[in-house]
Amino acid sequence: MLPSLPDLTGSARAVSLPLRQPFRGITSREALLFEGPQGWTEFSPFVEYDDTEAAAWLDGAIDFGWLAAPALFRSRIRVNATLPAVEPSAVAGVLDTFPGCRTVKVKVAQLGQMLADDVARVAAARDYVGVEGRIRIDANGGWNVDEAEHAIHALAGFDLEYVEQPCASVEELADIRQRVKYMGIPIAADESVRKASDPLEVARAGAADLLVIKAQPLGGIRASLDIVAATKLPVVVSSALDTSVGISMGAYLAAGIPELEYDCGLGTAALLAGDVTSSPLLPADGSIEVRRVQVDAALLDRYAASTDRTAWWLERLGRCHAVLAGRP
Repeated sequence: MLPSLPDLTGSARAVSLPLRQPFRGITSREALLFEGPQGWTEFSPFVEYDDTEAAAWLDGAIDFGWLAAPALFRSRIRVNATLPAVEPSAVAGVLDTFPGCRTVKVKVAQLGQMLADDVARVAAARDYVGVEGRIRIDANGGWNVDEAEHAIHALAGFDLEYVEQPCASVEELADIRQRVKYMGIPIAADESVRKASDPLEVARAGAADLLVIKAQPLGGIRASLDIVAATKLPVVVSSALDTSVGISMGAYLAAGIPELEYDCGLGTAALLAGDVTSSPLLPADGSIEVRRVQVDAALLDRYAASTDRTAWWLERLGRCHAVLAGRP
């Protein structure tokens, strides 16, 4: 049952958390937090998303705040380090904030950068983790098929674990997957799952070897588990640069999946220069705990969004609630 809007707004707090370095073109991460019967939860669709897409994130927030967790198969989740599109000289400093992580996800295809920048960054990451470490790259759909093929060839020598969302469309993913299949480099789908009207399309089209799933955008833990069961593909549970509250949601999702073959992208609290809890879900020995997060009132005050931004988030919450209330 959908909680009333006053049930959500009664405890709602908008925050703006600074980042250690720019990520996805932003220098701070905004989120709206509110408390349900099960504890604190997070609503944080990126600001450019429309209300229909953002409403799925609200579904996810309500799922986590109002419903009990599913059965859990583990109490800790192995996580990867996430490397933004920084200069090679900055790589070690970023990766030092992910202690014990054996896997690095390197952001590539950054607007305004060249393939040579990607090669240099991936090379620095490989030097950092050594031959036994794992390197995966994420293009966020930034290449066309020919560009992706060229880039994958240029980066293959660094022993890639997989390539995440090299192209934007399902058709392009299927094409590039066939082109590089002989190289033995798997293709992962992220945006083609969480931003699609039908998240199962990418699996039916044979366009990916594995899926990257995120609890909030997919409508919550239960909806995400349904997708995992329906596709029967390996999955990586990842975050959307959440606060530790949102990371906790992802950790419960990862803990509810029977088999996890890959390290998860749930270490991104390390990219934040501030958080909403005095006990953040930071990587330790390459993993994070599966636990709910208690927010710290003083930190909510310290990182409170401006009056204008708080009003913007509350208005957005109301619109997205109306979208959910209008569903059949």
